[in-house]
Amino acid sequence: MKEQSSIPTSKVARATRFVTTGVKIGGNYLKHNVKKIIDPSMSSEQLHLDNAEDIYGSLSEMKGSALKVTQMLSMDKGLLPKAYRDKFMMSQYSAPPLSGPLVVKTFKKHFGKTPQQLFDTFEMSAANAASIGQVHKASKDGKQFAVKVQYPGVAESIGADLRMVKPIAIRMFGLNDKDVDRYMGEVHDRLLEETNYSLELQRSIEISEACSHLEGLFFPKYYAEFSCDRILTMDWLGGMHLREFLLTNPSQEVRNKIGQALWDFYDFQIHTLRQVHADPHPGNFLMQADGSLGIIDFGCIKVIPENFYDNYFALINFKTLEDKARTTDLFYQLEFISKQDSPEEQVFFQELFTEMIYLLGKPFGTEEFDFADDDYFAAVYEYAEKLQHVDELRNSKVARGSQHGLYINRTYFGLYSILNELGAKVTITRPDWLR
Repeated sequence: MKEQSSIPTSKVARATRFVTTGVKIGGNYLKHNVKKIIDPSMSSEQLHLDNAEDIYGSLSEMKGSALKVTQMLSMDKGLLPKAYRDKFMMSQYSAPPLSGPLVVKTFKKHFGKTPQQLFDTFEMSAANAASIGQVHKASKDGKQFAVKVQYPGVAESIGADLRMVKPIAIRMFGLNDKDVDRYMGEVHDRLLEETNYSLELQRSIEISEACSHLEGLFFPKYYAEFSCDRILTMDWLGGMHLREFLLTNPSQEVRNKIGQALWDFYDFQIHTLRQVHADPHPGNFLMQADGSLGIIDFGCIKVIPENFYDNYFALINFKTLEDKARTTDLFYQLEFISKQDSPEEQVFFQELFTEMIYLLGKPFGTEEFDFADDDYFAAVYEYAEKLQHVDELRNSKVARGSQHGLYINRTYFGLYSILNELGAKVTITRPDWLR
């Protein structure tokens, strides 16, 4: 893949790139509409392909939060047409890498030395490149390291990038303006944390040690002496990303073993640690032929407030939904309904989101769940598609849903999606009060 020798970092340069992308998208819609007049039966497939190519081409060169948003969207199979999902999925671990001179410049700025002066060997070609940083393989004293180097200007551009991404997201994906405003603050805070590699170092050590007793998981060791705010060094872990792993045609037993390890990892974090690795995309997991699973990248961690935890998981207990008064109170607490709503609106939104809870909470209602059940996921995606066309949501005077739900829902959706691709059958462990 072609390397980038520079990244647009100034507000003007990045704004210009966003405007250019918007113009391309507008041109794509114009071409599509003209062709549609000539041939009314023509589908939107080519429009989606053209838009996906233009958006990914621009944002992948900008890196940072602009590209991170595409990564997040690629995980939401119910939100995006296939053309976008397939293209944006590349941002998870195969974005265009940064050129060698910029990598050396970053090392000199933070360590006063080149990477070759710090390590015995350092491969200048990136092994993986994603939205916020890229990974290089290095060695010292016979030990193999993975060295994550952050792209220049990422942290400084988050706020401006999100403001410029907003209108594109609203136009292309039919999102509610108020919902986007509600969640932008949450996204901004998490992305800002992701650019702080010193914080990631601390969290990586704490969470990997806390989860080290879980069966089937392994974690890298982290090295503070080779890490700083913009560079993070850890052990090099062997293994395969999900798609590569599935090409080996693993047995159902191995699929189930990895799926169980994933479920237990998230279950322990959410219900015991009350903070969670909230970036469950395939690029953050390394799978082994024996069914063991390596966990990397603790940059995106969502700390779960106690009040939100209690209310959210009270709803996941389906017995609660039988108590209408209790359910209504929880919907208020979680901001699915509002005091501003008319009685009719309250009934409408309560019924709409109750359907969502029964659907997304279905695995919690069983002792064992088969995530290979494509009918279940078809129903989930059909519901997500339905939400895009609910006028009451698009035109709502208030945002719907607590901001804390954004990353918790994203975590579960990402986990479910990986388990579905694995085709894993999982024993559902959960707290006694959810039984």
